Amino acid sequence: MTSIFSLDGKAVLLTGGGRGIGAAMAAGLRDAGAEVTVLENVLPESLPDGIRFISVDLADTDALEAAFNTAVDTMSGLDVLINNAGVTIPGESHLYPDADWDKTLAVNLTAVFRLCRMAGARMIEQQRGGSIINVTSIGAFQGFPCNPAYGVAKGGVRQLTKALACEWGRHGIRVNCLAPGYTHTPMNEKSWNDPALKADRAEHTMLGRWADPKEMVGPVVFLSSDASSYVTGADLLVDGGWIAKGI
Repeated sequence: MTSIFSLDGKAVLLTGGGRGIGAAMAAGLRDAGAEVTVLENVLPESLPDGIRFISVDLADTDALEAAFNTAVDTMSGLDVLINNAGVTIPGESHLYPDADWDKTLAVNLTAVFRLCRMAGARMIEQQRGGSIINVTSIGAFQGFPCNPAYGVAKGGVRQLTKALACEWGRHGIRVNCLAPGYTHTPMNEKSWNDPALKADRAEHTMLGRWADPKEMVGPVVFLSSDASSYVTGADLLVDGGWIAKGI
């Protein structure tokens, strides 16, 4: 049974693996046997063992292509792409600056498409299939105030995932979304440190608590491995029951 979850011999490219959910994923994928390369804007001060890091601005098209090619050529191929990196810039919608909108969509949506495009082309050329995992959010399902660009980008990634899954299934390429709920990461530090907001977020779940980044490792290993060989075009919600909860 454990063999279907093994990532031995798998080459994995992950964005945003320097902290939070991405760092937990990178370590978990490595421990499952994968060769992991991380594309990260700002490298962590202490680099973990067994994980290769490449510094790149995901919004820079030329730099992103060069980093992708370096990563995949170094690993001698690509089996799994995980688009995890993201930015969030809150603000009231009627006052939201164009610059914040453009930056959010450049990193959270456009870069995701470009990486999917490059990964899809490489996987089709390799003729051995592959798995693409796009990290979305509960914000791709429900309306949240005062962060219009983030919700739009995540909703766009969710629909992009379904379109690519439909198009590339004939090549054995699976494309899925992993949608976390509120997780204790640097991105959510403000809400975590506010007792009222922290409690409110927890109460929206069925489990009555926030997620730990390590709780995203099992789902991402599942979607990366042969255990999910018949799963594509799907949303894997890892949200403590947030979306399903009624009263």
